[in-house]
Amino acid sequence: MALSYKDAGVDLDVYEESMSRLPRLMRRTHTPRVMPLEGGFAGLFRLDFAGKLFARQYRDPVLVSCTDGVGTKLKVAQMVGRHDTVGVDLVAMCVNDALCCGAEPLFFLDYIAMGKDDPERLEQVVSGISDGCVSSDSALIGGETAIMPDLYGPDDYDLAGFSVGVVERHRLIDGAKIGPGDVVIGIASSGLHSNGYSLVRKIVFEAAGLSPDDTVAECDGATVADLLLTPTRIYTVPVRRVLGHYRKKQVVHGIAHITGGGLRENLERILPTGVSLAIDEGSWPVPPVFTWLQKLGDVADDEMARVFNCGVGLAMVVSEHFAESIASQLTELGLDNWVIGRIS
Repeated sequence: MALSYKDAGVDLDVYEESMSRLPRLMRRTHTPRVMPLEGGFAGLFRLDFAGKLFARQYRDPVLVSCTDGVGTKLKVAQMVGRHDTVGVDLVAMCVNDALCCGAEPLFFLDYIAMGKDDPERLEQVVSGISDGCVSSDSALIGGETAIMPDLYGPDDYDLAGFSVGVVERHRLIDGAKIGPGDVVIGIASSGLHSNGYSLVRKIVFEAAGLSPDDTVAECDGATVADLLLTPTRIYTVPVRRVLGHYRKKQVVHGIAHITGGGLRENLERILPTGVSLAIDEGSWPVPPVFTWLQKLGDVADDEMARVFNCGVGLAMVVSEHFAESIASQLTELGLDNWVIGRIS
């Protein structure tokens, strides 16, 4: 019997339909730096930073690259059948990391692996990626969709993202200038973001036996699905505006994206030798989703602090003299923030 690719689980006609839905989602993210390459095997992006086309000029540019995924939060999206928000998560997990170096995002690439081709589901995922790129001023210039029926179940998929940014070398933020007296400003998260979901799913669905449609009284009656699929906040635009305000002075000495490991571990990884971090516990309000999860799963305080962001999604270590001004600017840009610690 003659066999075809379709017999093996890959329908090339359906794949072609899937691909036809994506170009418009990419084009809405493009800037004049993106060069057209119809039908090409790669994406093109101009590095003519000193040209007349671009307002911002770089004299000694350093490229900053990041890659990440969404993790087992995808299992919740697949359970619920809602796939647009995890695309935002994918972008956020990458560009927020690049921001820790002070980088301006340039472009983004995605890799999507699926057990079965599903044009509508793929469009939802890439729609979220497109939204995340617009929110972070990144151009979505390429990607890859792989259909692997023997590696993934029919309803399974996985995501990986790749971000490239740029920063002027003398403006690079690497934590080296952090010193005694510096103030730590914590910036509010939008919720769980994209970390700790193996524990979240075990608590919510296995231990407590809840369903995605159940409501949570402690969180203003929001559904479990809404709470668990709230996308990761993208901090790029407001934080870069703050950095741009101090173009002649390096007053932001360190930035930490609070992901796996929690607040302390992610801040301590950027500290130079000879200084220590003191976090003022209780100096910021912990969102109800975290207290609900902790109570539901009887999770210890230190475990919560190590697994989750607990309400602080990004932390900035800044010069004490400028801390009040920076905090005020962040508030004006719509980001709740608090002084949560100091360097000694």
